[in-house]
Amino acid sequence: FLFQGDSITDGNRGRNLDPNHIMGHGYAYSVASRIGADFPDKCFTFYNRGISGNKITDLQKRWESDTLALKPDVLSVLIGINDVNAIINNAPEATSLEKFEGIYRTLLEDCRRANPEILFVLGIPFVYAVGKRAQNWEQWRDLTQARQEVVRKLAGEFDAVVVDYPAVLDKAMHQTPAEYWIWDGIHPTVFA
Repeated sequence: FLFQGDSITDGNRGRNLDPNHIMGHGYAYSVASRIGADFPDKCFTFYNRGISGNKITDLQKRWESDTLALKPDVLSVLIGINDVNAIINNAPEATSLEKFEGIYRTLLEDCRRANPEILFVLGIPFVYAVGKRAQNWEQWRDLTQARQEVVRKLAGEFDAVVVDYPAVLDKAMHQTPAEYWIWDGIHPTVFA
């Protein structure tokens, strides 16, 4: 099992072989610990290669060494919010929606060629009007929604499992304000 993405995946993961910290403290840790506890006889191996601040182009640059070389049977990807941030901040490395989709598709195709039986788990990127995200909220929302649609489209093309984070978070926010779940509009708290 390989988890790829940005800071939400990274979860402050360890960068050595220390098994207490290698998965970080985010969703990759939660998923790996649950599957590992439920199926100890399978001796599954879990890798977290999320890197804070990564955009789709960053994944592309490290795809060979941090994805293909690990030969995953299950690949979980959550990416896109830093691509939105780059556009909002007019960063020179910002990518268009079309380029985002093209690179993402190519990365998945590369994995499918390497392992035709690979199972993709694609996370839907999310953002909420909390903290600094409340500024330029319409832009944050619209650019993120466009990337959400790309991920849903790719999930259909690659017969992927979809993790609809926005749907889960929206439901949770019916009972408790967004700040409880997403402290800065992007990063989940320990409760999410």
